[in-house]
Amino acid sequence: MRKTTHHTDRFGQIFTWLCGGALAMNLLLTIGLVYLIASNGLAYFWQKPLVLVTMQDGRSHLGEIWGVEEIPDSQGATRTRLKVGNRDLYGMDFLWIKDAEIASRAMPPAATVLERLEWGNFYGTMQELRTKGVLLAEGPAAVAAAFPPLHAKKMAQREAAEHLEDGPIGDLNHEIEQLRLRRKRVALQDLSPENRAAELATIDQQEASAQAAYEVAADDLFARRDALREDTLVMVSSNGQRMELPVGEVVRAVRPNAMTTAAMVRLYLDKIWEFVSDDPRESNTEGGIFPAIFGTVMMVFILAFLVAPFGVLAALYLREYATEGPAVRAVRIAVNNLAGVPSIVFGVFGLGFFVYGIGGTLDQLFYPEALPTPTFGTGGIFWGSLTLALLTVPVVIVATEEGLAAVPRSVREGSLALGATKFETTWKVVVPAAAPGILTGMILAMARAAGEVAPLMIVGMVKLAPTLPIDHHAPFIHLERKFMHLGFHIYDVGFQSPNVEAAQPLVFATALLLVTVVTLMNLVAIVYRNRLRSRYATSAV
Repeated sequence: MRKTTHHTDRFGQIFTWLCGGALAMNLLLTIGLVYLIASNGLAYFWQKPLVLVTMQDGRSHLGEIWGVEEIPDSQGATRTRLKVGNRDLYGMDFLWIKDAEIASRAMPPAATVLERLEWGNFYGTMQELRTKGVLLAEGPAAVAAAFPPLHAKKMAQREAAEHLEDGPIGDLNHEIEQLRLRRKRVALQDLSPENRAAELATIDQQEASAQAAYEVAADDLFARRDALREDTLVMVSSNGQRMELPVGEVVRAVRPNAMTTAAMVRLYLDKIWEFVSDDPRESNTEGGIFPAIFGTVMMVFILAFLVAPFGVLAALYLREYATEGPAVRAVRIAVNNLAGVPSIVFGVFGLGFFVYGIGGTLDQLFYPEALPTPTFGTGGIFWGSLTLALLTVPVVIVATEEGLAAVPRSVREGSLALGATKFETTWKVVVPAAAPGILTGMILAMARAAGEVAPLMIVGMVKLAPTLPIDHHAPFIHLERKFMHLGFHIYDVGFQSPNVEAAQPLVFATALLLVTVVTLMNLVAIVYRNRLRSRYATSAV
């Protein structure tokens, strides 16, 4: 007997060590993955120094060193990967240089990197600053001193032009579109000739007024854009080519070789803020990703409001009200099987049922004047949220059932013994006690939904959404609009970008941001769950 007990204890220790080792391995893999994403993602915002490489044949290249590797089958020879930018001059962003052919390397203080609205970065030296062709400053030092105030002025002008385009001009466009739909609505209505003529005359008058205001605003916008091109900066590349660039199209001018550490840190923080607060540009490879952050968070919250009542009610019926039998067992099997269905299948279902079925019907009933252009009969953030709600509702049902099962039977019996009804016992005693389990299911559902991409590509997610689902036009929340998503942004930048090499660090930065967003949302839910758990703590919950 003693030998058997010793044998069992020995195997128990072995299994304990195996479980501990598996847990340690999972933690190491998770930490390693987070470190890989964080190190590459955060390094994306740090400005590298500019190196001037002079070759033995006399050629010069100015750019940022992005890596050194051994040349295959070269017996130890190495080559350097240099980001030379100047895509409009060279037609490429990167250049491989054999280290054996390098004559010298230098870090000239006057070397400048320009971040532009288009064509990526420009690397070179400031040569001249002109206004309407008139020379303002000449030489690297003089131009560097005169450029910041002029650039700040142009940035204010560009911001005013963007505000005019997004504000008054956008409002006039919206008004003209609403008048067009109103005209079509009048044509579809059964009105008397007199009433129809009066309504059309009112629409014509309002449309003429809006069109006149639009033309005035458009002329103002064109004048502002022309003013942005009046001041130009002449740059000279490392091979002597001159390039005249409008100051209004320069996002940022930096001389990293002459910057102090404090200035570099400020630039680093500015780039991070730009990344999380600005709109994307250059096919999503530069600028910020605020629309993707907004779309992801909004979709997850809509999903949470949709999936919580359906999942909780279904679990309550199965656990508290349904009589055990073949039908209930079949439902549970179906729920478990739904959790294993590929997500793309839910996307196809959402496209057919929600978009074409329900959305097409809504368009015919409530938006006939907009047809054949669909309103709800096309992909949108609401249909994407509904599709992911179907995808994640099995997780919520299973977690809620487990939370309900963890509530002791004595709690139910005590409530019933005090005169409470079955409904009162369920909603006032059982559900609050099972709330931690319900929130656990919601946390898992939100985490999975935030990372899903395949179904959303079918039901409303796009590469670039020009407008957010929320604005100041009634009804203010536009659930029919398409949206951007962080997960799809990672896929698009990493595999569909016209310049994958230059956008590779952006993939890590976006992935880090997605992990951060999901973690923050989960932390909020976990804190709330722990408070509920401490409030309704029992021996079994």
